[in-house]
Amino acid sequence: MRDVTAGSEPVLELLPMVFADPGEARARAEHVLRAAPSPVHASVAHQVLGIWQRDFGDLRIALRHLRRARDLAARAESADREADVLATLGVALVHAGRTRQGLASFERGVARGSGHTRARVLYRRAYVWWVLGHHREALEDVRRALPVLRQVTDDIWTARALTLRATVHLALGAVERAVADFTAAERLWDTTGQEHDKADAVESRGLAAFRSGAIPAALRLLDEAEERYAKLGTPTYNLSIRRCEVLMAAGLAPEALAEADAAIALLDRIGGQSTRKAELLLAAARAARSAGDAHTAIARAAVAVRLFAAQRRTWWETHARLVLIEARVAAGRRSGRMVADAAAVAERLAAFGSPAAPEASLLAGRIALALGWTADAERHLAVAARSRHGGPPPARMTGWAAQALRARAAGSRRGVLEACRRGLDVLDDHRMTLGASELRAHATAQGAELAALAQEVSLAEGSPRRLLGWSERWRATVLSAPPTRPPDDPALLSGLTAYREIAARAEAARMEGRPVPALEREQRRLEREIRSRTRHMGGAAADAGDRLDVGRLLDRLGDGRLVELAVVDGRVHVLLCGQGKVRRFAGGSLAEAVAEAEHVQAGLRRLAHPGAEARLPVVEAAGRRLEELLLAGAVRHLGPGPVVIVPPGALHRVPWALLPALRERVLSVSPSANSWLRARETAPPPDGRPVLVRGPGLATGGAEVPELADRYGTATVLEGDEAQVPRVLAELDGAGLAHLAAHGTFRADSPLFSALRMADGPLIVHDFERLARSPYRIILSSCDTARLASVGADELLGLVTALLPLGTAGVVASSAPVNDAAVVPLMLALHKGLGAGLSLAEALRDARTTLPGDALHQATGWAFAAFGAA
Repeated sequence: MRDVTAGSEPVLELLPMVFADPGEARARAEHVLRAAPSPVHASVAHQVLGIWQRDFGDLRIALRHLRRARDLAARAESADREADVLATLGVALVHAGRTRQGLASFERGVARGSGHTRARVLYRRAYVWWVLGHHREALEDVRRALPVLRQVTDDIWTARALTLRATVHLALGAVERAVADFTAAERLWDTTGQEHDKADAVESRGLAAFRSGAIPAALRLLDEAEERYAKLGTPTYNLSIRRCEVLMAAGLAPEALAEADAAIALLDRIGGQSTRKAELLLAAARAARSAGDAHTAIARAAVAVRLFAAQRRTWWETHARLVLIEARVAAGRRSGRMVADAAAVAERLAAFGSPAAPEASLLAGRIALALGWTADAERHLAVAARSRHGGPPPARMTGWAAQALRARAAGSRRGVLEACRRGLDVLDDHRMTLGASELRAHATAQGAELAALAQEVSLAEGSPRRLLGWSERWRATVLSAPPTRPPDDPALLSGLTAYREIAARAEAARMEGRPVPALEREQRRLEREIRSRTRHMGGAAADAGDRLDVGRLLDRLGDGRLVELAVVDGRVHVLLCGQGKVRRFAGGSLAEAVAEAEHVQAGLRRLAHPGAEARLPVVEAAGRRLEELLLAGAVRHLGPGPVVIVPPGALHRVPWALLPALRERVLSVSPSANSWLRARETAPPPDGRPVLVRGPGLATGGAEVPELADRYGTATVLEGDEAQVPRVLAELDGAGLAHLAAHGTFRADSPLFSALRMADGPLIVHDFERLARSPYRIILSSCDTARLASVGADELLGLVTALLPLGTAGVVASSAPVNDAAVVPLMLALHKGLGAGLSLAEALRDARTTLPGDALHQATGWAFAAFGAA
């Protein structure tokens, strides 16, 4: 700034410092004001405090500081100083929702400034244009500013301008241009000490990674940016908005909603930027819609629309209107007016160059179809379908969904199936870029509609074999390819160890009746850290795994039967595979079956305690009703051989051995027919050894373990202090048979933290995923070890499903609480059968017959099931 008075340089250095060390810049500015400064110095100090409050504190205080800075600059008769403050004030006014005043401030700033200062003003106006959604104007101002900034070798402002231009490119879907600008900006940031700007650059690279379809990399970069911001003590509202977007794409909408709502609450508490609040409300609305909470989505989106309109942010307002219409449709509303509104939104988004335009056209087409307006629907769906051949995976998925709906409306079953196949192939490619099983499972939700459409068409065609193929196409896909083994990340290993210690201390405190809130807070923090680090893993599999070969399945079944339960439009369809063919039988209502299964689970919980014998007839009657709903006419065709049940995720808690037609059978359960086939064809390890583990706190002390140790002779036995997680994992790796007698806990809120209690704390699913090869056969003789969380389209997460893709061919586990004492004779009888050469399913069937006939032991037998095929 040429016309600032001599001696101003040290004070002017505070301006770049506010984004290098914000806290120190604020402290120095306050010190300057206490020293009776000149108008120029006071103007700079107030500007620094205004920037700090604008970006990290209370916007009302920011405006007071910036107006004072402007007045002092005018008094000093420094045109460039005044122009610079007017630009900073313009940004603050726009963030406060006073768009007209903000743009007017920029007009004066551009007029007052010259050369280098004017270029900086133009950059900040470009930023405001981006905030307002005026992307062409933003690119024009950056185009005018960059040559001047480069000419004077202003690396900091050049890097800022490149970062902004990249961000605008991303908003317009130009990912390659954005990456090029981000890369150039980062090279410049490396030459500076601008730590806040560097953190922003990492955050921006995270956004670019997301737009490129690399979700694990995006999550890793956003976490790194958050760590950098935390060291500077600065808020992360913009990062929260971006992370919400990534979490939703990963199928983690409830997490995204919680993050957005927490950021909104913090922003309200400190009086922060209303522009950021509107963006966070839009993120919350999108997350609520994806999470199936239509009413919350409507409420958040309606407020966002009003705020964006008041702020004159048409681009943002249009996107919020799209979410508002989508949420209203999800709430069951349909009208001709909504078709027109969605079409108008699509037209405006297309004019803006927004990648969301096909989504709006698809929405208009859906509403028109629901109203029976086929001609209107075809017009809108045809526009949406254009996106199927290019762009990121979500855009192509939108296009294939539109194409499938067009084909259905035209009566082309072949067209529907082709569109569904192509769309799910796109999502398969996307899923396999994800390493964490949790992310792979949740991502399948995006393909639920296409899978359902294909099943609907297959049912209408009357082809049981085709219905089986499509039922398998989108079921238990997490098990279809080997998982990515977590890296030897010291921070992850340290986090797992710390989590184990804290969880053990919390459990001990609870047993002693001591308060544990501080320990629970630390446990939740460590859970977040572990979850974040595992989500950073990229996918290692080259493809999404084998498709079901029905012929091979029928050959492998021999004289047995496989019963797959498909659900179409809320009804269960029983697909009976065996004798070289697939037959279909109509079952009952899925909702009725789920309710009945919950009643059975409640009964089994009661029967796990002595004195509940009166519940036994009630539970048995519920078993008969479940058989009618879930097996129906297939019962008469089950034959004498073994039976494999493949239920949908919603029915994973059914105790199948309770059903009268299955009680005396060799019975196993599998998440999918494909996973059963893989288990059937998994060879045992050549030198597989037995491993027996006894955890602490069992009522019987794991009484079966000493007897089993004598029976097996050469078994490795871990008990007492030897039953610690690192040693247990080392012995389990590659074992032929493992028996774990330990308390089990299932975490419905976070299934990968479901655990078995060892001497040093919980052995969680994340620990099992570190095994190179899990035991060929594993017996979990404790409560709730077969409980699973149903997520995504039809995926299951929990202990059993973590083990199956890691080399385990068979698991015995319980889906309900069990009586420790009653488990002991069941386990001893089970191992006796294994010693005689039986499979897990055969040995479990025979073991049930040896139990006393009282209600307690009968319920214990029903609670356990054999999974897989070993």
